[in-house]
Amino acid sequence: MFEKKIMNRNFVVLGAILIQLCLGAIYAWSVFTKKITLAIADGGDYGFSATQAAWVFSAGLAAFALVMVLVGPWAKKEPRKATMLGGAVLGLGYVLGGFLGNSFIAQFICIGLIGGAGIGIAYVVPIAVGLKWFPDKKGMIAGLGVAGFGFGATLWVKLAGSWFGGLLNTTSLFGLPGVQSVFIIYGIIFFLVVLLGSIVMVDPPVGYKPKGWEQKKSSEGSAIKSLEFTSKEMLKTPQYFMLLFMFIGSALAGLMVIYCIRLFGVDALQSSGFAQNAELAGVIAGTAMAFYAIFNGLGRIIWGVASDKIGRKMALFLMFLIQGIMMLLFIKVGGSKTGLIIGASLIGFNFGGNFALFPAITSDFFGLKNLGPNYGWVFLAYGVAGIAGPQVAGYFKDIAIKSGGGVEAWSTPFLIAGVACLISAALAIFVKPPKHKVTR
Repeated sequence: MFEKKIMNRNFVVLGAILIQLCLGAIYAWSVFTKKITLAIADGGDYGFSATQAAWVFSAGLAAFALVMVLVGPWAKKEPRKATMLGGAVLGLGYVLGGFLGNSFIAQFICIGLIGGAGIGIAYVVPIAVGLKWFPDKKGMIAGLGVAGFGFGATLWVKLAGSWFGGLLNTTSLFGLPGVQSVFIIYGIIFFLVVLLGSIVMVDPPVGYKPKGWEQKKSSEGSAIKSLEFTSKEMLKTPQYFMLLFMFIGSALAGLMVIYCIRLFGVDALQSSGFAQNAELAGVIAGTAMAFYAIFNGLGRIIWGVASDKIGRKMALFLMFLIQGIMMLLFIKVGGSKTGLIIGASLIGFNFGGNFALFPAITSDFFGLKNLGPNYGWVFLAYGVAGIAGPQVAGYFKDIAIKSGGGVEAWSTPFLIAGVACLISAALAIFVKPPKHKVTR
């Protein structure tokens, strides 16, 4: 009798990275904000307010998180089909945004709601499938599986803004402005690349375990088995709500800075006198934005690996603490090129760690069997933070514009985000794994 050949699990990692490179396009939104918020009187094509630009981004994040919950049970059963559908919906949203997105409501629906829904359908699959293939390296594989999401932002930012002259500046498909032309190009790429990555999105055989790996044993010598919670059971535990609030507090900072890094950078650099004009400040802020994205990807890997060594709780505590301190200092250090880049890099690094540590700790606490739907419920925190972070920043920025204020507009948003991170650090100290399932 011949033994059935098992797929090389490293292909799952490669497929996950390809998929996440495309899903990470949502983090490239700030490269479009300058173009879409330029007043029509000044030659702009759209004339959106800072708050409207934030709403497109927030809609994408909220749809992303909500759809993850809705499709989680189905995606668990049909991971490959879920990935393919997610890529198709994401691509469609951007293509429609290209052809129809000349107004705020059109971009809100196409790029925000439809594009965000596509991300939500596909996002959890590479994580859940990857952890099933790599139960021996949960933190590392969760980090690698979502690293492409962070690195993808750099790729799409650079392609749109500077590489080869910047697609925003050099492209006009069907006579459309650069922003809409880039949407069409990106939509086609997203669909094709996600489709390619979906080929290897399959669960391992029942009873699979890596060669030479054994589960940790208890003091009595028996294998330690984590409890397997359904979503209904998980939602009755205090641990779920603690993880949810920790994630909200930490994600608030990262998503706020993703939205506003370019706007804040221009204000801070000009206010300090480091940059003599908005154009030079914008170039430096664009560099900081790219570093943010690069370190966002690195943070997913490094924090994931670190958590396998020092424990998930300690990794979360340190990550939240560092992030909170940096957010409180960012208004001061962001006035120089070096400070802006280092601050953005550190914030991106810590923000990226969320996406390795939270799926891993969700698996630790509630089991691998239902990780897909369970993590969808935890990931609702991202949707909440995705609305709150950009909206708080956009609100105070618009007030400052009306009152003639400058960089001080960012003090209150950064203070709110910093305190939220420190509260998350405190919660990380007290959270403990559930001891038993809650009875129905």
